Amino acid sequence: MARIAIVRFAGLYFPVIAAFLVAFLRPRRTRIFPAALLGFLWTLPALLGVQLLNLHFGWWTFNASGGLLRGMPADLYLGWAVLWGILPILSFDEIGIVWVSAAFFGIDLILMPACSPVVVLSHRWLIGEFVALCLVLVPAQLFARWTINDTHLNARALFHVFAAAGVFLFLIPEVLFAVRPGHRWDALLVEPAWLRNLELQAIAVLAIIGVSAVQEFAQRGNGTPIPYDPPKRLVVSGLYRYIANPMQFSCVFVMTAWGCVLRNPWLAAAGVMSFLYSLGVAGWDEGEDMRFRFGEPWEEYRNNVKSWRPRFLPWHVPDRPLARLYVAETCGPCSEVRRWLESHGAIFLQVVAAEDHPARDLQRMTYDPMDGSDVDEGVGAFARALEHINLGWAFAGACLRLPGIKHVAQLLLDASGLGPRYIPRRSHELPLAALGATCSIDTSPDGHSNNGEGFSTRSR
Repeated sequence: MARIAIVRFAGLYFPVIAAFLVAFLRPRRTRIFPAALLGFLWTLPALLGVQLLNLHFGWWTFNASGGLLRGMPADLYLGWAVLWGILPILSFDEIGIVWVSAAFFGIDLILMPACSPVVVLSHRWLIGEFVALCLVLVPAQLFARWTINDTHLNARALFHVFAAAGVFLFLIPEVLFAVRPGHRWDALLVEPAWLRNLELQAIAVLAIIGVSAVQEFAQRGNGTPIPYDPPKRLVVSGLYRYIANPMQFSCVFVMTAWGCVLRNPWLAAAGVMSFLYSLGVAGWDEGEDMRFRFGEPWEEYRNNVKSWRPRFLPWHVPDRPLARLYVAETCGPCSEVRRWLESHGAIFLQVVAAEDHPARDLQRMTYDPMDGSDVDEGVGAFARALEHINLGWAFAGACLRLPGIKHVAQLLLDASGLGPRYIPRRSHELPLAALGATCSIDTSPDGHSNNGEGFSTRSR
């Protein structure tokens, strides 16, 4: 028993103390501590996922009682998360990730047998170690390093989405199940299949709101949801034309709905608590931060777009040029798109002939936001145009723009004969007449967007 207690004590406190020492002694580097935190947040649900695989394949077993999470001692679990999620980035952030991964793999080759009798290894345990390396250590280090170096923005945004889903939809329920054993995932199997599928689809719809907001931060704001890596510009596009904090909105309703589906009142209460937190501490802190970073444009936005009461019609920055959708006049299906947008009352959008593009020849329908950010083409352009109609169509556009969905839809259209076609320009200068907006402009006084939305006191 003494040996088991020593192993469990050392398994938690040695990595924690080592992390504190490295953090205290190493030279400070910009963004390294937020990056280490992100690595840790990735590691927590990923390690628990590896333990579920371990329960199935039997790579190792734990000889311990009390304080268990899916049969794994909570102290060893947290120590392992610190060892793989925080220590590598604090200690070796400038060394190649292959060498760091090899070094920590070697450390585990020593530590895993040394944790006997708490950890009992099978003859296949190296397979499990390799799986953990691929699913936990390497992704956590990529996530953290890209955050430090401010690179691979789209990939980082994807990491944020998966990490948030892992924490909120998997880790937190598992912790609550461990505290209150009467509530398990079995609740999903009790109800009729049609009802379960309907509930899961409703949660997916709510989650798309948050995922689309993260995507908007990356594409139009050049940032992510965390306060230390925020958008560099105020995001007032996408669903942010309609609601100021879609990430918080999505998180609150997803957590509450997830608790109801799992018949777990504590999980549902977590959603309610996140709403109160967003409404209070986070809302106040976010407001101060956004006023400091964006000043009057932020105030104007928040006066027109509310946090928890979505608009039906989109809002547009009054002094910003209208977005342009370039649609070929010589393309029959494209002309139908133009007429469809006009009939549905798209606003804050100029529909211009693709032949009159001022800079280049086009091959697909093209959406130019006119704010200096990247253009969208094809299905992405049409999805962008939908955000200029109303809240319902904006949500449809947000779904259509999601990675994977957009690419599959584009592939299907291309295979149906609606692929790219060369549209030569009529001239090198866009005639003034061609710039006439085909859509009306909403001058209603309510509209604004949220740009620091995240998961800490600076998040929405």
